[in-house]
Amino acid sequence: MLTAKNLERVMDLEAKLRSEYQVQLDAKSTEIASAIKKQEEQKTIIAKQLDQISTLSTQATANKHMEQLNRELTQRGENLQEEVSKQKKRAKTLQKDLAEERTEVKALKQFDGAKMKKNLAASKKKLVEKTTANDLLQKSVNKYKAENAELQTRVKELEAKLEELESAAQTDEPEEEEAAA
Repeated sequence: MLTAKNLERVMDLEAKLRSEYQVQLDAKSTEIASAIKKQEEQKTIIAKQLDQISTLSTQATANKHMEQLNRELTQRGENLQEEVSKQKKRAKTLQKDLAEERTEVKALKQFDGAKMKKNLAASKKKLVEKTTANDLLQKSVNKYKAENAELQTRVKELEAKLEELESAAQTDEPEEEEAAA
């Protein structure tokens, strides 16, 4: 019985303490419940933020990757523009060289070996023909010169005879005039 009495006392004491501290216990349990609720809300907020962070980190990674690709493509574009300008300069120099080579080839074609040989052979034939024609003309000139010299000597002879005849005629005329007188 003693124990039952003690047990009753403990229960009374517990009820008394409960009545005294019930308000505090209720406040603490509501505080604990609200803290648990806040903790759960914070967990859900943290989970959402974690999702956002992971999403943002993947987006940031994608953005970084895009920026890197953009930089690389910009660099490639600049390199290609430089390469194009170099190629344009090279093309211009090659066109100038080509024009020079064309003029040189044109000049060299003027002195084409086969054509020159053909022209030389034709020139030799013409030269031979002209030489023979010249020889014939020279012979004709010499012949005509000889004939001319012969004719001139004959003319001189005839002029001399004419002078003799005229002088003889003049000398005969005064005698005929004297005889007629």
